[in-house]
Amino acid sequence: MARRRFFVDSIRQGAAELRGDEARHLTRVLRVEPGQQFEISDNGSVFLAEITEARGERVVFRTIAPIESPAPPVSITLCAALIKFDRFEWIIEKATELGVEAIQPVETSRSEKGLFEASRKRSERWERIARESSQQARRTRLPRILPAVRFRDSLAAAAEWRYFLEEGKAPPLWRLLPERRQADDRVALLLGPEGGWTAGEREEAAQAGWLAVSLAPQVLRSETAAAAALAILVNAWLAV
Repeated sequence: MARRRFFVDSIRQGAAELRGDEARHLTRVLRVEPGQQFEISDNGSVFLAEITEARGERVVFRTIAPIESPAPPVSITLCAALIKFDRFEWIIEKATELGVEAIQPVETSRSEKGLFEASRKRSERWERIARESSQQARRTRLPRILPAVRFRDSLAAAAEWRYFLEEGKAPPLWRLLPERRQADDRVALLLGPEGGWTAGEREEAAQAGWLAVSLAPQVLRSETAAAAALAILVNAWLAV
């Protein structure tokens, strides 16, 4: 069974610590003791570490040895239209498991009113979801959860390959993947809201150079489309 992995704020002189809820989980639920070994990441490197102290809301680690961690096959930014928060949080969880570099919430014409403003109060919760999912998925780095932006601003996402998920007629995503793929490529994926895109948004995306792509003949929920498209992209670059 793989060791559990935890993210720490920093590792200094071979020592690191966890405080708060995560530390309480370790001491009160898992009932860890000095001498037990786990993996820790400082959001840059991963180490095998041993617990030297575990009391209440504080757990202290001593690093033993670095652990080699493969780099992500590609850097992906998921630009996801704001939808009901319980489902948007599902997108964050699964996108994190699938290795995205960043998640950009986007207000579209058909996003429910109030979600854009309310998203500002959700950032801490979304970062916590991404952290927990990163630990479960054994990531080396946490994804960045960016502040929500308007649709037009999301079109400026920096990437060599930018895909616009379309419900209507569009080539399958796999057909528009580049023949030559490299680990330092940047990909952006734009995911629509429950009500779909407006004609104006389609036109703006096309004019900004985004490639319209499809996933299936059926209409997919936003969270289903996110997972399906990300799995295709990650596997395409893994095959390099």
